[in-house]
Amino acid sequence: MSHPSRLHLFQAYGIELEYMLVDKETLAIKPITDELLKHELGHYASDFENDLVTWSNELVLHVVELKSTKPEQNFSALENAFADNIKRINGVLDKWNAMLMPTAAHPLMNPHIETKLWPHESNEVYELYDRIFNSKGHGWSNLQSTHLNLPFYDDEEFAKLHAAVRIVLPLLPALCASSPIFDGKITGKLDTRLEFYKTNQSRIPSITGRIIPEGIFSKRNYLNTIYEKIKTDIAPHDPENILDPVWVNSRGAIPRFDRGSIEIRIMDIQECPSADMAIIALVIDFLQALVKEKFVNMEQQVKIKTDTLVTIFDQSLIEGRNTIIPSGEYLDLFGIAKPVSIGELWKNIFKRLILVTPSLKKWEESQLEIIFNQGSLSERILTALGSDHSEENIKSVYRQLSGCLEQNKMFIL
Repeated sequence: MSHPSRLHLFQAYGIELEYMLVDKETLAIKPITDELLKHELGHYASDFENDLVTWSNELVLHVVELKSTKPEQNFSALENAFADNIKRINGVLDKWNAMLMPTAAHPLMNPHIETKLWPHESNEVYELYDRIFNSKGHGWSNLQSTHLNLPFYDDEEFAKLHAAVRIVLPLLPALCASSPIFDGKITGKLDTRLEFYKTNQSRIPSITGRIIPEGIFSKRNYLNTIYEKIKTDIAPHDPENILDPVWVNSRGAIPRFDRGSIEIRIMDIQECPSADMAIIALVIDFLQALVKEKFVNMEQQVKIKTDTLVTIFDQSLIEGRNTIIPSGEYLDLFGIAKPVSIGELWKNIFKRLILVTPSLKKWEESQLEIIFNQGSLSERILTALGSDHSEENIKSVYRQLSGCLEQNKMFIL
């Protein structure tokens, strides 16, 4: 993504969507992202810029990332551009009898056998990761996400944004979970991708921390506390000094002080850009309200304990919107005295946001209403499967999801 002069809070956003390449008939992964990019560029390379949207490679050859070429504010135009590029990619993939498939994890992939890493430019980074962590596992080669990049201008804006982001993160899996099946089995967790994400770099714990970022609210403290620790810990594994601690940091939200942004990384990819953009719009408006102290003042936001946030987050990976938040310091932020489910809290937040952000109203009757009432994509997938967890029925549901992606339509029960 190209980066213009530094932006202030909420001036524009960078958005990244990751999708799998699969066989149209069998749904087996197709490790041909390099061939897809070569088709457009005429040679092997990692990026193809197509106006508003750029196609990029990822760690593995069966995943392509679509990202906003530069920070954008016009979400309607960007959603349409994502949808148009998906159709274009599917048209190209047709020559290999392949197509794009959504959701945060392939339900049937065996990563230990099927994984193929990107072999072209910058592959030394991927090879080093593979040597340190073994990238041939679900936590590396079978996970697709939506990334949201939020700008900040200086330390004051970073402090406000980081405080707000920490509060929002534990609630995101309830909206975004789309990974309930691995190895052809129901895992018992709605957001299994994040369960793998929590542990895939456990050999060097400082890289991911506890996923929810520590309560640090200045560049100096973050560099000294987080990045210096990561640098020290990876040094024995990286004698050629290939890895940058800034790239390596894998918390759920990552400050990039070099370009003035925080990247949220814990949203599972949805069934279509329309769903992703609706969730992103809600998250941004929620963050804006927190930064403007519409719910609670900055002092109280900063004081929230990481332990409290982690407890809610960890449970939400299993139960999603049915996770009960106990009365206490988190619900105090919203003036709620009794225990409440995350699902009910989101509805409460949404109603309050509409009062201060009327533009959000346009999502009420469509995408967000489906998620609030029918559940996250994981819940809808499980409902669609019913009691038939056979491979054929799983494939049937995921073919429907691929159709939703092609048509940019929500998966509705």
